[in-house]
Amino acid sequence: MDDTKTALITGGSAGFGRAVALALAERGWQVIITGRHDGPLARVAAQASGITACQGDVTDAAHREQLRAEIATRGRLDLLLNNASALGPSPMPALVRYPEAELATVFATNVLAPLALISALLEPVSRAGGAIVNVSSDAAVEAYEGWGGYGAAKAALDHATAVLAVEQPQLSVYAFDPGDMRTAMHQAAFPGEDISDRPEPATVVPALLRLLDTRPGSGRYRAADLLTGAVSS
Repeated sequence: MDDTKTALITGGSAGFGRAVALALAERGWQVIITGRHDGPLARVAAQASGITACQGDVTDAAHREQLRAEIATRGRLDLLLNNASALGPSPMPALVRYPEAELATVFATNVLAPLALISALLEPVSRAGGAIVNVSSDAAVEAYEGWGGYGAAKAALDHATAVLAVEQPQLSVYAFDPGDMRTAMHQAAFPGEDISDRPEPATVVPALLRLLDTRPGSGRYRAADLLTGAVSS
C-alpha cells in the first residue's frame, strides 16, 4: 500500500495555503489544493509535481463532493487544512451596519464549509490517523473595531474545532492562529495602508510543520508560540 502522505488545502492558490502546499510537496507529500480561480491554482500546481489543483468554491456542496471523490481515489488523507476564508466587506463595517448577506457569506465560508468538508472527509482522515487544522485568527479571541463579522465567524470555528476534538478523540484537531501575514486578504482589511511590515506567509509555515511533526494534544495553537518553542509536545 502506498504510504505517501496526502493533504487537502482549501484556499491553496495564494498566501498561507500556497506556502503550505509548496512546503509539503517539498517534503514528498501529495497535495490537493482548491480555490475559486483556475489561473492562480494552476500556477501553484506548476511549481511542484506533487500538487494537484481542483478548482471550486468550498461553500458549494457539489465541489465538496468533487473533493471527497478525489480523496477517495487517493485512499487516505493525512491533513485537512481548512484555510479558505472570507473577510467580508472592505473597508470593514461596524457590526450594527454589517450587511446581512455579506455576514451570511462570511459564516458560510469560515464556519459552515469547513464543518461540511470535515464531515465529508472524516472517514479517510480517521483511517490515516490524520490531522484536521482549521485556520483561526487573533480576531477570534480579541475585540477589534471593524472585525466583528470575521472575528465572530472565526470564534465560532474555534469552538466547533474544540467540540470536534472532544467528539473525535482519535484525531488531532487544531485551531491554528497564524498571526498577521502579508496577504491579499490582510491588505483588504487595511485598504490603502502599507502592510509591508507584516511577515510573508512562508515564514509562518515552520510553525504549522512543527504542529504536524510533534502532534501535541488537540487544541488551539498560535504560530508565535510554536515558533518560539513555547508549546510542549
